[in-house]
Amino acid sequence: MDLKNTLGPWLGKTSKIIGCLINEVLIVNKIDLTREQWVVLIKLNQQDGLAQNQLAFITERDKTSLTRLINIMERKNLVVRKASKKDKRVKLVFLTETGKTAFKKALPVMQNIIQNLQKGLTQKEIKDTIHTLQKLQNNLTFLSANCGGSHKLKI
Repeated sequence: MDLKNTLGPWLGKTSKIIGCLINEVLIVNKIDLTREQWVVLIKLNQQDGLAQNQLAFITERDKTSLTRLINIMERKNLVVRKASKKDKRVKLVFLTETGKTAFKKALPVMQNIIQNLQKGLTQKEIKDTIHTLQKLQNNLTFLSANCGGSHKLKI
């Protein structure tokens, strides 16, 4: 098998390039965020006041790394944690005004990255690529319980 002609290396390299580009563009535009912080801001902008465990799940991060990320974001006054009124053990994460402002400042920059990323692609190519990536994610999730699946390792 010629490994360079399989999807793994192409997906890995593409993901790495996108992550690097996002971080670089944020720095150039003087937006004090990382790609990881941006993802959290997106999710909280969609649904503010998520439980920290729920936020870890939907951002596909383990609880420990999300806790470290939220700690940093709290120090930057982007988010605040509050105990749930229903269960004081559950911490809910909310955007602060600073976090909302950072999201609004970064949004057009991120939209520009997406436009450039998809330049030259037809809507059908974009749709087909998303469909293919969804199939790959389903295959991977099925293979390993450690990556969000419910099965034992199948390889």
